[in-house]
Amino acid sequence: MEYRSKFQDELVDQLFKAILSLETMGECYRFFEDICTVNEIKSLAQRLEVARMLREKKTYNEIAEKTKASTATISRVNRFLLYGADGYNIVLDKLSKE
Repeated sequence: MEYRSKFQDELVDQLFKAILSLETMGECYRFFEDICTVNEIKSLAQRLEVARMLREKKTYNEIAEKTKASTATISRVNRFLLYGADGYNIVLDKLSKE
């Protein structure tokens, strides 16, 4: 059964197709620098690192110290790890195989 997001529409499909078309790290940097602010990119990267550390069973204090994420952000990421659409787990599983 194919996953259907609550916010899926033509424009979001177009965005995700654009992201999937990127082939190199350089292309990713160029695209994301144009489409996001520096703070948005840094926030996304921070959340991914928080998710990685949560899966490694690090404490909130350890995570906050290393990533500078607030406990609210850490809690939100943890909630999505446990009850979300499984996106963090899919990506982190793929990254761990590299």
